[in-house]
Amino acid sequence: MLFTHMVERESDRLSAILKAASDPTRRAILTLLAQHGDQRVTDLAQHFALSLNAVSKHIKVLEAAELVTRRTEWREHRIALRPETLDEIDRWFRDLRSIWEMRLEALEAALMEDIDTGEKDDRNDD
Repeated sequence: MLFTHMVERESDRLSAILKAASDPTRRAILTLLAQHGDQRVTDLAQHFALSLNAVSKHIKVLEAAELVTRRTEWREHRIALRPETLDEIDRWFRDLRSIWEMRLEALEAALMEDIDTGEKDDRNDD
C-alpha cells in the first residue's frame, strides 16, 4: 500500500511537471532561464508578444510544478530555473529507454535464433 501511494505521488508530480512544460511559451521560458540564468519577470516578458500579466501567469504554473523559483528583491521578482525538477523527466525517459532496449535485445536474440535455425535447415537440405 505504501509503495502504491509513493508511485501515485511520483506519477502525479511527473504529470504536473509534464503538463506545465507542455505549453510552448512555458518551455521557452525554461529555455531562456537555462541559457541566461535567473531573470526578472519583466525581462522574460520582453521575449514574448504577451502582456506582463500573461507571462506572469505562465510563470505561476511553472512555480506550481516546481520548475522555477521566485525571489523578490525590493520590487523586482527574479525567476530561476530548478534543474533538479527536470531530472525527474530525464529519469522517466531513462526508464522508458531501458524498457525499449530490453525489448530490442529480445527481438535481436529472436531474430538471431531464426537466422541460426534457418542456416541449419539450409544445410540439411543438401
